[in-house]
Amino acid sequence: MKIRFAAALVAAAAFLSGCAVTPQQPIAFAPAKLKEAPARQVGVVMTKLPKVDTAFPGAGCLLCYAAAATANGSLTRHTASLTHEDLPQLKTMVVDQLTRDGVAAKAIDEELDVAKLPKAKVKGPNLAKRDFTQLKEKYGVDQLLVIELQTIGFVRNYSAYVPLSDPKATFAGSGYMVDLNDNSLQWYREVLIQKAADGAWDEPPAFPGLTNAYYQALELGKDDILTALKGQ
Repeated sequence: MKIRFAAALVAAAAFLSGCAVTPQQPIAFAPAKLKEAPARQVGVVMTKLPKVDTAFPGAGCLLCYAAAATANGSLTRHTASLTHEDLPQLKTMVVDQLTRDGVAAKAIDEELDVAKLPKAKVKGPNLAKRDFTQLKEKYGVDQLLVIELQTIGFVRNYSAYVPLSDPKATFAGSGYMVDLNDNSLQWYREVLIQKAADGAWDEPPAFPGLTNAYYQALELGKDDILTALKGQ
């Protein structure tokens, strides 16, 4: 499980940094365009929230990762007790904000599995890599705003067996809006929040400094998305 989580984190980091693929450039949210066409409703959906977990990127070999996992075992056990807080309500918060700004919006109840969508046939700048157009009829909306979180928990960087940093609370993901008529991206924002403990971090079993940093990271991550969607 930890190895799979580490691999997912590395993939997310490559995605966020643009190391593996040509990075999608940020696209500012433009609520005025949506308010000009009030009949074009926006659906807001979230992907499945990732498990709150620990990861040790840089501990590349199996023995290295096993050593890192053992050294941080108390933190991992504590991490398993942490919750998502009100993250599942983030899409409702987004809908409320869009509505206050005069945008017709509704929450989509189900979790969206983006990986199950077919790959887009047309590729290019500011086009979604998956084909979202099939969701227009299913959800009854013209625009789909997706909140996709990849990593929530603690990250400690390693070089083989050697830790390079203290653990940091991490919130990583992206928010984007797809026009379901032509699969174009109308908004795109990557979010990466990392928060260190204030003072000492290695205080098992409750790790109060890191726990506080974790919940701060959640709040900062939510605020980042909501602030990006405020009408300008």
